[in-house]
Amino acid sequence: MTTKNHKKLSRPQEDRKIAGVCLAFANYFDIDVTLVRLLFAFMFIIGGSGFIFYLVSWILIPESN
Repeated sequence: MTTKNHKKLSRPQEDRKIAGVCLAFANYFDIDVTLVRLLFAFMFIIGGSGFIFYLVSWILIPESN
C-alpha cells in the first residue's frame, strides 16, 4: 500500500525576501524561486496584476510553523 505525500502551500520563515510568497510557490511547484520572482515582476510591469496577486497571496497563504 502506498501513501501519498501531500504538498502544502505555506510561506516559509527562512530565506524569504519580503513575505515569502514567491518562495512558497517555488517550493510547492518545485521550481527555482528566481523564476517565480521574475514572473511576478513581469506581471507587475504588464498591467500591475502581479502586485494584486502578491498581496492576495500574502493574506491567504499561511506561514509555516
